Amino acid sequence: MPPERKASKAAAEPDKRSRRRGAELENAILQAAFDEVAEGGYARLTMDGVAQRAGTNKTAIYRRWPNRAALALAAHRQFVAQAATPPDTGELRSDVLALLRGVVARMASSVGGEILRGAMSELHQQPELIRELREILADEPGTMMTILTRAVARGEARPAALTPRVAAVPVVLLRHEYQISGPVLEIPDETVVEIVDQVFLPMVRT
Repeated sequence: MPPERKASKAAAEPDKRSRRRGAELENAILQAAFDEVAEGGYARLTMDGVAQRAGTNKTAIYRRWPNRAALALAAHRQFVAQAATPPDTGELRSDVLALLRGVVARMASSVGGEILRGAMSELHQQPELIRELREILADEPGTMMTILTRAVARGEARPAALTPRVAAVPVVLLRHEYQISGPVLEIPDETVVEIVDQVFLPMVRT
């Protein structure tokens, strides 16, 4: 086929990527954002780079996510985060340790950790991201409140401790450790144990 006929045929057949809609397009964008962070780190993540990699335009991205932090957290939720199911070991201490160790594991994943650290660094500019971070880090009151409710029923915690603010303490402290720890791969397990044994349990026990 002559070159000019090939070109004409190509022009008549628009790029299939341009026809993507809905979940298919969103998944492509999230995958592109995740891959961009994996290759260049959060600091080099840009909407332009994601759009180019996903084969779309920035308008399509901004319609769904208002900034790169929101986009990166959505990618984290899609490819890294797992639903936070409250542990149920039958004992308060082991439940909280299991929950916090799961948070540490998510923080320690190479790309996932990079996204979380980057998003945390932008909270002063986009404070609305704190809710998403809390959900990813299992610090929404519902998860710990479930654990505390069971502990109160077993007589391991006093009823007065059953408040969202008290329930949030363990992961808030863990998140603080993560923010100040620098580029480490994992928060030491002894830090997790200290948060539980030296801070949280004395706060809630009868």
